[in-house]
Amino acid sequence: MVSRPLLAISFLVATLILEWCVLRLVIRNNWLAEVNERSSHAVPTPTMGGFAIWVLTLGYLVYLTIAGLAPGWEIAVACCLIGLVGLWDDLRPLSARVRLAVQFIAAILVVSTVGSEEQWLLICLLVVPVVWFTNLYNFMDGIDGLAASQALVFCAGVEVLSGGLTGWSGEIVWVLFGTNLAFLTFNWSPAKIFMGDVGSGLLGLTIAALAIEAWLSGQMSLVACLILLAGFWFDASYTLCVRVVTRQSFTAAHRSHLYQRLASKKGHLWTTNAFLAFAVFWALPLAWLSLRFPVWQWATLIIALVPLSLLCYLFRAGLRS
Repeated sequence: MVSRPLLAISFLVATLILEWCVLRLVIRNNWLAEVNERSSHAVPTPTMGGFAIWVLTLGYLVYLTIAGLAPGWEIAVACCLIGLVGLWDDLRPLSARVRLAVQFIAAILVVSTVGSEEQWLLICLLVVPVVWFTNLYNFMDGIDGLAASQALVFCAGVEVLSGGLTGWSGEIVWVLFGTNLAFLTFNWSPAKIFMGDVGSGLLGLTIAALAIEAWLSGQMSLVACLILLAGFWFDASYTLCVRVVTRQSFTAAHRSHLYQRLASKKGHLWTTNAFLAFAVFWALPLAWLSLRFPVWQWATLIIALVPLSLLCYLFRAGLRS
C-alpha cells in the first residue's frame, strides 16, 4: 500500500486529467445545466463534473474489495448504483420514484456492511438518514465550490480529530480529499463545470458511510461527525421542515435554502468562503471539544447549530420570497 498523502496526490493528478477530458466531452455534446427555479447560476453551464470523482472513487473501492481490504462488495455496488442513476439524471431527467428506490437500495447495502449482525435494529434505523443525506448533498450542491469544499473539510476534519481513520475508510477519505481538491480547480467560482447528480449523490452516500463507519468502529463519535457536517445537513433539514410546516410543495424546485439566500445577496464566492470559515473556525473546534469532553457532546452540537439557526431565521430559509 502507498502512503496516504501520496494516494491523495495520485488521485488529485488523475482527477485533473480526467476532469479536463470530461469538460471537453461535455462542451462538445452541449450537456449543460440549464437555468431553472432551483438554479443559482445565470447562464447554462457544463455539468457532470462529478463523473471523475465517481469513477476514480468507485475504481479504488473495487480495488480495495478485490484486495480483501474492504468489508465486502456492498459499498462498491451501492456507489456504482448511485453514480449510474445520477449520471442518467444528468443526461436525461429521471423519475423521482426510480431515484428514491435506488437510493434506498444503496443505503441498505451501505449500512448492512458497516454495521454488525448484532446491530440489526440500528442498521434499520440508519437507512432513512443515509437516504436523506444522499439527497441533501444534491440539494446543497447549488453554488460554485460549496459541495466539494465541504467534502474537503469533512475529510480533513475526521483525519485530524481521529488521528487517522484505519482500514478501508481511511483509504477512501484520502481518495475523496484528492479528487475533490482537483475538482475544485474547475468548480471554484466562477465555475467552469458543475458537479451534477453523479458527483453529489456519490459524495452524499460515501460521506454518510464514512461517518457511520467511523462511529460504529469507535474511531469518531457520531456527534463529532454531525458537527463537522452541520453546515450541510442543518440548512437542508431546516429548509425542508419550514416548507412542510408552511404547506409548500417540498418536492418542487426552489431557491430558499440559507446558502441560496446568501448567494443571491453576497455572491457564490462569498457564500462558499463563509461556509468554509464556519466549518474550519467554528465547527471543527467544537467537534474537537465534543470528543475531548464527551459528557457535553450534545450540548456542543447545540452550540454549533446556534449561528446556523439564527441565520436561517434572519434570511427566512424555507419561506417564500
